[in-house]
Amino acid sequence: MDLSLILKYLTDLSENNNREWYHAHKTEYKMANEAFESLIQNLIFSIGKFDASILHNDPKSLTFKLVRDTRFSHDKSPYNPAFRAHISSMGKLPVPVGYYLMIKPGNQSFLGGGLFADMFKDATAMVRDYIAQNGAEWEKVINDPAFTKYFTVQGASLKNVPAGYDKEHPQAEFLKYKSWYLEYPLKDEELGDAQAFLAKAADIFHIMKPFNDYLNRALTDFQMPAR
Repeated sequence: MDLSLILKYLTDLSENNNREWYHAHKTEYKMANEAFESLIQNLIFSIGKFDASILHNDPKSLTFKLVRDTRFSHDKSPYNPAFRAHISSMGKLPVPVGYYLMIKPGNQSFLGGGLFADMFKDATAMVRDYIAQNGAEWEKVINDPAFTKYFTVQGASLKNVPAGYDKEHPQAEFLKYKSWYLEYPLKDEELGDAQAFLAKAADIFHIMKPFNDYLNRALTDFQMPAR
């Protein structure tokens, strides 16, 4: 499991972000992708030691394509030079929330968790309601010393507390959020030793788990919209 293959390929793709180069370097892509899938498989085993709900996953089903949707973007680069995966009990679906990894050269990689997607209004409402009703538990999770050492809750937010919620609620600031997620940034050199990276990632995800668990309790009855 050579993670340098991943960084090398993605760096080259970033510098040659066109279809001609991409199709001419399928061999390099295959090698890098196999290394990434191997990394995800090992992450599944490591995470599975404290969260058995994700052990059934096939790494191939958890990754995202490099191809970008450029229809509504000023940036017409055809590829996103990043390998990404989301590991949860339901695979790579955004709900239930799970463990997210993005490898992108230039110190843009990170480990993530929580609810990134704010386009699901039902999910946002469920989390707001749960925080409003279980504020003490929320405070316990996000103020745990191990949590605060690594994380600050992020997310798209409204300017004001939405209608129907108490403006003076102790968690009023978090009730403004439309998404609630965590990011732990990674430098390129942290990917140099695959085994050390796996150990670090598992530790970070373990610390993240109570946050994910809280959101998943809030999202118990969420149904993904039908396509």
